[in-house]
Amino acid sequence: MKKAKLILDKDYAIAKIDPRIYGSFVEHLGRCVYTGIYEPGHPAADREGFRTDVLELVRELKVPIVRYPGGNFVSGFRWEDSVGPAEKRPKRLDLAWKTTEPNTFGLHEFASWAKKAKTDVMYAVNLGTRGPADAQALVEYANHRGGSAWSDLRIQNGAKDPFDIKLWCLGNEMDGPWQTGHKTALEYGRIANEAAKMMKWTDDTIELVACGSSSSEMPTFGSWEYTVLSECYENVDYVSLHRYYGNPHNDTPDFLASTMDLDNFIRTVASICDSVKGKLHSSKKLGLSLDEYNVWYHSNAQDQELYRRKPWGTALPLLEDVYNFEDALLVGLMLITILKNADRVRIACMAQLVNVIAPIMTRPGGGAWAQTIYWPLQQASTLGRGTSLLPQLTCGKQDTAHYTDVPEVDTAAVLREDGSLVIFAVNRDLKEPVELDLDLRAFGNFRTGFHSVLHHDDVKAVNTEAEPGNVVPRDVSFEVGDGKVLLPAASWNVIRLQF
Repeated sequence: MKKAKLILDKDYAIAKIDPRIYGSFVEHLGRCVYTGIYEPGHPAADREGFRTDVLELVRELKVPIVRYPGGNFVSGFRWEDSVGPAEKRPKRLDLAWKTTEPNTFGLHEFASWAKKAKTDVMYAVNLGTRGPADAQALVEYANHRGGSAWSDLRIQNGAKDPFDIKLWCLGNEMDGPWQTGHKTALEYGRIANEAAKMMKWTDDTIELVACGSSSSEMPTFGSWEYTVLSECYENVDYVSLHRYYGNPHNDTPDFLASTMDLDNFIRTVASICDSVKGKLHSSKKLGLSLDEYNVWYHSNAQDQELYRRKPWGTALPLLEDVYNFEDALLVGLMLITILKNADRVRIACMAQLVNVIAPIMTRPGGGAWAQTIYWPLQQASTLGRGTSLLPQLTCGKQDTAHYTDVPEVDTAAVLREDGSLVIFAVNRDLKEPVELDLDLRAFGNFRTGFHSVLHHDDVKAVNTEAEPGNVVPRDVSFEVGDGKVLLPAASWNVIRLQF
């Protein structure tokens, strides 16, 4: 049997984990909002039109923050269209996704939904087709208590108390030519800096995320971050990273090795931030916001056909990836990578939350169910709060089509505030189990523990409305008197020990 060894010490800490790494994302795209989180007339809808079956699944995820309203959508969005009487709000063409936005769901509705979902709002402002004054007005509308034109308009529109939104994105993917209002790095850096100043002058309690390059594969990557941050470093708090992976060639080992790229991406952006810090002689250490990450490739062909047949529709079934078991393994590996970089990654948002490349799916008028990728996020969010520990792992390695020396096992560990230890582990080997030897000499003897495994014999297995329990975690017998745990082939594992 293959073997691996993991040494952990509670004094070898990476960082205290920011709970916001377990965030998500709701964009006005496809059926994420309409027939996703919001469907008036649905049997499970509450009086505000929010689907309570979806709310229940979201609350079980314990997502601490949700990014809204985009995404590419935000770069052509007029926020004023989304407030006031719903029947008077204008319909607009959304150039990003070639659909029509009715604006019947907007800022007030999302703020109310977020309270019911027990999450906070991460709001993105439009720095594509709009500018600093519009961003400042939005902060004033949302957060100023009253006595000014914009805050009084919020009160007039039914919200006496401010929304008190603390985290804001300064636009979205502004180096992408596909972006409405695409800008050069210098153009964006200047406008982001001016918007940041005005927004913080309005509310000095907020935090701001500047746009990093939209992908590490962009020709602008690296030089974009350096130029942008050289303009706005002292007025922002985070820089964004976006990363998606796919398996279009059906090479599962290579697909599961993708997180080696993610780790390198994170460390590279951190080094660029620090180079700007040095250049500016700053004492400030910038955090990273991985505010879009997921698997995304299953729906590409169907989306192209849908655009061809039905442009400008509302709530079209776009980006509806049906996730399988191997996708869940990769999401687990991405979460492990985020935890091992907890000293720099302070925010992360799985894109998106419902229907659109999402852990939760719905049928209009019908049910809601958890996709395979729901479970690693749910378990990490629920159990992965505390301090991320530095894992010392010894295991076998393999080469894949694009990566060398890929560890057969990947792990992260969290020391929780209650003193318990949680280990997340993925066995990448598709055929053989691995015996994981736990060296926990610094912790003493554990009293109780459990071992949960997410596994399916078919890596292409999926969950459906009819069979939502096809791929779900299952508790297994737990006996580690000798300090050894069996990781089944192709498995996501959660091990919790109470000392």
